Amino acid sequence: MSSPIERAARAVRCARALPGTNPVAKLSEVDYRVARAVIEAIREPSEGMNRAGWTADLPFTPSIKVDVVWQAMIDALLKEGK
Repeated sequence: MSSPIERAARAVRCARALPGTNPVAKLSEVDYRVARAVIEAIREPSEGMNRAGWTADLPFTPSIKVDVVWQAMIDALLKEGK
């Protein structure tokens, strides 16, 4: 399984849709830097993300699935708009 940064770098490469861009080709250092910059930019959750995280897997127990909370928070971020 690839890392979130690698997946983000591939998504950045595909989103740029530059002529001759091959999303399965070896990622460049620039691809990784852009991906890291995007992840750093969204590091602080919005109010909607916080709400989604708190309500994603109720009730709160020691067995809470962090991936479910994370996905709910990112889904909320994506719904917030452009």
